[in-house]
Amino acid sequence: MLYQLHEMQRSFLTPLMQWADASSKLFSNPVSPFAHTPFSQRIAAGYELMYRLGKDYEKPAFGIKTVRINDAEVGINEQTAVEKPFCKLLHFKKDLTEQAIAELKQPTVLVVAPLSGHHATLLRDTVRALLVEHDVFITDWTDARMVPLKDGAFHLDDYIFYVQDFIRHLGPDVHVISVCQPTVPVLAAISLMASANDPKLPKTMTMMGGPIDPRKSPTAVNDLAVEKPFSWFENTVIYSVPGNYPGFGRKVYPGFLQHAGFIAMNPGRHAQSHREFYSHLVQGDDDSAEAHRQFYDEYNAVLDMPAEYYLDTIKTVFQEHRLPKGTWEVGGKLVRPQDIKTVALFTVEGELDDISGAGQTRAAHDLCSGIPADMHLDFVAPKCGHYGIFSGRRWREIICPKIGEFIRAHA
Repeated sequence: MLYQLHEMQRSFLTPLMQWADASSKLFSNPVSPFAHTPFSQRIAAGYELMYRLGKDYEKPAFGIKTVRINDAEVGINEQTAVEKPFCKLLHFKKDLTEQAIAELKQPTVLVVAPLSGHHATLLRDTVRALLVEHDVFITDWTDARMVPLKDGAFHLDDYIFYVQDFIRHLGPDVHVISVCQPTVPVLAAISLMASANDPKLPKTMTMMGGPIDPRKSPTAVNDLAVEKPFSWFENTVIYSVPGNYPGFGRKVYPGFLQHAGFIAMNPGRHAQSHREFYSHLVQGDDDSAEAHRQFYDEYNAVLDMPAEYYLDTIKTVFQEHRLPKGTWEVGGKLVRPQDIKTVALFTVEGELDDISGAGQTRAAHDLCSGIPADMHLDFVAPKCGHYGIFSGRRWREIICPKIGEFIRAHA
C-alpha cells in the first residue's frame, strides 16, 4: 500500500507544485509587474524552493552534444547499440567519418554504471572526460517500474549475464570501467569468462569505489546491511508497482524509498544546501542557484530497482560476502577471480569515501592472484569522497588521465 499512497500524494501535490512554479515566475520575470513589488525576490525564492522540494524529478538527459579533441569541437551522437528489457547499451559516437575515427586510434571503453538508485546520467562527467581519448559505451539501466511483468525477473545473475553480453558485443579489445556497485558483478562476469577461456575477454578492468570486500573499513551503508536480518529487507522495502505504470505488479525497491535513505544519511547537509539556495536566489547569485538546480535535478531523480536483484545484492555482497570468501556460484559455476590471467587490473579509491571504505575495492588485487604483478595498479585519490572519484575537478584532472594511461599501457 505504501507505493499506492505515494502515488496518491504525488497526484495531489502535482497541481500545487505547478502553481508554486508559476508563482515563482510571476514574481521573478522582469515583464511581470509583480516582479517590481517590495520583497518580490524573497517571494519568488520561497515559491521556487517549495516547487523544487515537492516536484517529481524525471530522469535527466546526458546532454553531451560535443567534445573537444585536438583543439576542435566534435559532435556527439547518442545511439543505442544494444537494447535489453532492463538495460540499454548506449554509444556516444563521434560525428566523424569512419576514416577519421580510425585515425584517432581511440580505445573502446565500456562504462558499467551502477544500478543502485540513481540513473546512469549520474556518470555524465565520467563519460564527458573519457570521450576526449576514448570511444565510450555505457550501461543505461531501465527503471524497473517501466518493465512489464512479461519480461520476467531480473536477478544479480542476470546483471552479470548482461555485462558479459555487452563485453562480447564490443569485442576483445574493450576496456571495462565499473563505478561503485557494479565492481562486484563485473569482476564476477570477467572471472567466469576467464574460467571458460572466453576469447572475448577485455584487455583491462578498472574498478572504482566498489564493495569488493565490504568487511574492510565498513561504512554506514555496510553496517545497515549487516545489522538488519535479510527478512527485514524483504518485508520493509519491497513493494509492488501500482497500476499506472507498465511494470504493474512487479516487485521493486521503490526509488522514493531509496531517495529518503540518501537524504537520511546527511540531512543537515541537504537542509543547509536548500537554505543556501534560497539565499542565492534572494541575492541574485544566478550561477550558484543554477549549480544547485543541476545537482539536485540529478540527485533527486531515482529509479525503482528489481526486488530480486536488490535482495540478491544484499545477501550475496553485503551479508554473506561470497565473492571474497570464494563461495559465490553463478549459474552453477563458481566465481574464481584467480582464473583471470590476461586482464590488467586498476583499482581506484577515494581517501574520504564514506560509502565504499578504504580497502574494499583494493581487495580485488588479492582475489585476482593469477594476474601478473606488472598488470596490477592501485590508486587512492587524496581528499576525494565517493562522488569525487568519478565526477568533478579531481576526476577530470587526476583520475581520468591515470585511467587513460593505464588503458594505453595495456592496449
